[in-house]
Amino acid sequence: MKTALTIAGSDSSGGAGIQADIKTMSALGVYAESVVTALTAQNTIGVQGVVATDPNFVLLQMESVFSDIRPNAVKIGMLPTAEVVRAVGQGLQRFDAQNVVLDPVMVATSGAALSEAPAVQALFGLLPQASVVTPNIPEAEVLSGMRIETKEDMLAAAKAIQLKGARAVLVKGGHLAEEADDVLLEANGAVTWLSAQRVETKNTHGTGCTLSSAIASYLAKGETLKHAVAFAKRYLTEAIQANPGLGKGNGPVNHLFALR
Repeated sequence: MKTALTIAGSDSSGGAGIQADIKTMSALGVYAESVVTALTAQNTIGVQGVVATDPNFVLLQMESVFSDIRPNAVKIGMLPTAEVVRAVGQGLQRFDAQNVVLDPVMVATSGAALSEAPAVQALFGLLPQASVVTPNIPEAEVLSGMRIETKEDMLAAAKAIQLKGARAVLVKGGHLAEEADDVLLEANGAVTWLSAQRVETKNTHGTGCTLSSAIASYLAKGETLKHAVAFAKRYLTEAIQANPGLGKGNGPVNHLFALR
């Protein structure tokens, strides 16, 4: 059985973070492992509190995982402090992690900040260690240093992020007013546009976590990056369409829609 590790924060509402990742990986037939970088008190309305994990304990969790059930792929999500970012980077290098998917989580769907400003800056040091980086529009603007208003801007931002050390970049276009188109720029310069019909719903809590963990799952199963991204996007679209309508705010998707 293939294995995947999620390095991310815990979401007490179960819609994002570690919980969303484990549901996604399990739904896609991959054994899920976890390294918890933070505890969050949050729900579909907002984030009420964040407690960062001690960076030494983050590294100890990584050692426990890699020394026993070695993951075939790694998904990285919320990294709340610069110290945690550096600990994760140290672990990735020490344990020679493969198929690393970096979701540069900066804010929750509700708009609440999930990473301190120094942590965002420290993320640049992780770019070369990731097989693919998966920013949404606001995150891509921070990483690229440019404004993104069109699909052409998305590709330009992907190229700018690649120049800053990323091997491959997937810029997600869900924040644009048009279709939910994403662009994948691979290490060899190949460009692939991925289109999907926009699902009109407010229930998008944890969609970035779900997509990145799905990509990691498919990479763990041996798919190429291009196919992993395409399959993951299809999975996410179906999970959004099947959302259970829970919560008073931005509700979760249905990671286990296939079991209905």
